[in-house]
Amino acid sequence: MTTTLITGANKGLGLETARRLTDAGHTVYLGSRDAARGRRAADAVGARLLVLDVTDDASVAAAAEAVEADGSGLDVLINNAGIEGRGPGNSVIGAADVTADMMREVFETNVFGTVRVTHAFLPLLRRSPAPVIVNVSSGLASLTGMTTPGTPAYGYPGVAYPASKTAVNTVTVQFAKAFPEMRINAVEPGFTKTDLNGNTGIQTVEEGAEIIVRMARVGADGPTGGYFTAEGPLPW
Repeated sequence: MTTTLITGANKGLGLETARRLTDAGHTVYLGSRDAARGRRAADAVGARLLVLDVTDDASVAAAAEAVEADGSGLDVLINNAGIEGRGPGNSVIGAADVTADMMREVFETNVFGTVRVTHAFLPLLRRSPAPVIVNVSSGLASLTGMTTPGTPAYGYPGVAYPASKTAVNTVTVQFAKAFPEMRINAVEPGFTKTDLNGNTGIQTVEEGAEIIVRMARVGADGPTGGYFTAEGPLPW
């Protein structure tokens, strides 16, 4: 049986991914900073609660120890936890107002959290016969899109969030090269209606979770080091 960990999974895309993979027969660890909310979410989809704050070294280490102690191993890691870092009135913070502290807060979850969790769970993943890592990125991470007039990425005024997801893409590529036996990819779920963007998205979590679920189930002969949406590869 495939064992999967999803960070930031007590709501939104993470919860829908947990639901879909549980239904597909995976043993799913549902990562949540808040134990009470995580418990309700895990019970709702038949997953195992794993209290996990991706910004905290001790929390991540304890979570890795707990999964190892369970003895079920780990085959798939989905780095889903993320924040956009919006301002007052749900406003996107543009270049004129962004500060180093704002950047640091977003990077702490989106980039350092991804690396922190991946590093902690690498020993378990490397014991799996078919290890997979899915890093939830964004279309806003595409430098091609960011520099092409008329694209959603070009029109987005924020700084911290797209910069953090571009960094996630770089982490994805470098880890994929370092561990060729793993399938490690970044995915763009699309502009999904979730708390991350103040529920301003235009598609459902069911639609957004499609590419996450697909890449979580990629086989040993599947792609690695790529950047994908449900429609196919994205330009870097």
